[in-house]
Amino acid sequence: MRTAPDPTVLEAFLSRATAIVGASHVTTNADDLATYGRDWTKVHTPAPSAVVLPRTSEEVAALVRTAHELAVPVVPSGGRTGLAAGAVAAFGEVVLSLDRMRSIGAVDPRALTVEVEAGAVTAAVHAACEPHGLTWPVDFASKGSSTVGGNIATNAGGVKVIRYGLTRQWVLGLEVVTGTGELLRLNGALEKNNTGIDLRQLFIGSEGVLGIVTRATLKLTRLPKRLDVMLLAVSDLAGVLRLFERARSGPFVLSAFEVFTERCYARVQRHRGLSLPIATRTSHYVLVEVETSDAAALEAWLESLLVEDVVLDGTLAENVARAQAIWELREGISESLSATGLPHKNDIALPIAELEGFVAELEGLFAREWPGFEICLFGHIGDGNLHVNVMKPDAMSKEEFLGHAHAADEQMFALVRAHRGSISAEHGIGLLKKDFLGYTRTAEEIAIFRAIKAVLDPRGILNPGKVF
Repeated sequence: MRTAPDPTVLEAFLSRATAIVGASHVTTNADDLATYGRDWTKVHTPAPSAVVLPRTSEEVAALVRTAHELAVPVVPSGGRTGLAAGAVAAFGEVVLSLDRMRSIGAVDPRALTVEVEAGAVTAAVHAACEPHGLTWPVDFASKGSSTVGGNIATNAGGVKVIRYGLTRQWVLGLEVVTGTGELLRLNGALEKNNTGIDLRQLFIGSEGVLGIVTRATLKLTRLPKRLDVMLLAVSDLAGVLRLFERARSGPFVLSAFEVFTERCYARVQRHRGLSLPIATRTSHYVLVEVETSDAAALEAWLESLLVEDVVLDGTLAENVARAQAIWELREGISESLSATGLPHKNDIALPIAELEGFVAELEGLFAREWPGFEICLFGHIGDGNLHVNVMKPDAMSKEEFLGHAHAADEQMFALVRAHRGSISAEHGIGLLKKDFLGYTRTAEEIAIFRAIKAVLDPRGILNPGKVF
């Protein structure tokens, strides 16, 4: 693993960085290093050498050119909400934070686009678009702190993928700085541009190892006129999948289909004090959000689920406040797991047809090998994305727990491979999953990854040690 640059080299870099961005935007303060050197993972201790905060794409390019010249490792940093340690600086790197690059341009209601800097917060983009009846439909629990650059770097998914797809579907143009400090402007606001390889898509989802996204032209869509939210109780995962089949053919457009288990709810209740809006307690709960203009048809559909025992219980939110309260149950899970224990998080994807078999084998594996571990499952089941959270037993040390969790990962990822899935659905590979990249990607694919990296970042300074 790359270590901190030589003190003389670091001093030279920071001197030139100060000339580029100003002394007030270069820091080696211990609190700043701890803040900017981490993401939402708790595995690696942040240990950057310094933090630099540029204001423009041109400043980012100048900083990366300097880092390339001096062979100084750089970790790009956005909202730091990732769960794969992709934005962690644990080995003396310099953090290049885009916190100051938050501008949001004018919304174009004719072209349905908006141009934003990479540090723009997801929720702020939503707020800027809403008065025009528009939205950037990339949405997740961390929208209040995640940034557009990070969303693009990880090709973020979230709760509306079943309706709108992944981040890459909603990015028209990019400004990105390569590992040599070259500033590329890719595609602009063009909807159609069939002139060779689409380099824009190469950088989306690359986790900052090929380039640093500094600005993007985002594609927008109309806000739905009406959204209805339901919370439904089902007896098991097989019941969840039966319900999903019915939802696919319901009298509406399916916007979200989110699942969480009783164990997840118990943690949310303990941390946030939230209550279920239904009387029945069961093993699985499903949040269904739909777009519909026919309230009577929706109510009849919901009634048919109860009559035919597809669901055990359910409620349809009668107003926006009740709908938000249901969403809080789902969106509060990740925070509540961390607040009530130490979770070892995994974010995987499986073909929907494989979900039931995979979960049965996973639960059997833990029952045999780690019977004292609590597993909290939730996710965007409609797109095959499952969040597996293994909770540390209270009496076990963090070090012992992480050792067991790493061993469990290897066996769990073997199950993922056997069921034709992916070891990462949303958060990428980062530091945490790079040892297992071969469970999802072939040796030939990884060789191509390395070859592309060598062209765009020949000295290996961008997010070193991440992904592969």
